[in-house]
Amino acid sequence: MEQIKIENNTIQSPFAQTYFHGTKANLKIGDLIEVGFNSNFGQRKNAKYIFLTATLDAAIWGAELAIGDGCERIYLVEPTGEIEDDPDLTDRKFHGNPTKSYRSTQPFKVVGEVTIWQGHSQEQVKTMKDGLAKLKEQNINSLND
Repeated sequence: MEQIKIENNTIQSPFAQTYFHGTKANLKIGDLIEVGFNSNFGQRKNAKYIFLTATLDAAIWGAELAIGDGCERIYLVEPTGEIEDDPDLTDRKFHGNPTKSYRSTQPFKVVGEVTIWQGHSQEQVKTMKDGLAKLKEQNINSLND
C-alpha cells in the first residue's frame, strides 16, 4: 500500500479520487471486489454490478445494510475500469447524483480500510431497513438486478 507523502507542506496522495465500498466482507489490501456473487440488496441475485461511492456516509449505509453476520467494514477502493452513476440513486430517487454512488462490471481493488467511523443510529438503520422491506413488498426492485 502506498503512503501519503508531505512535501513543502503539500500532501501528495497516491489517490486520484478516493472511493469507498461498504460491506460485511472481510477483505485484505490487494483483494479484488468482483461481480458474480449474491447481491446484498434487491432480489439477492448474482450481482451484475459492484458499487462504490465517493462519500463516506453512503459507504456507511452500504456496510450497515449489507446482508450477513460479519463486521461492518468500509474499504478504500480503486476501480480497474469504467464506472457509471448508480441508477437506483440517481434521478430515480434523487436528482443528479448527490450520494456520488457508482456501479461497474469491472473489479475494484482494495487499497485500504477506514477503521474509525461513526455509524447511523439504530433508529435510522431500522427506518431504512423498513423502507427497503416496503419496496420489496410493493415489488419495486433495483434497476441493478
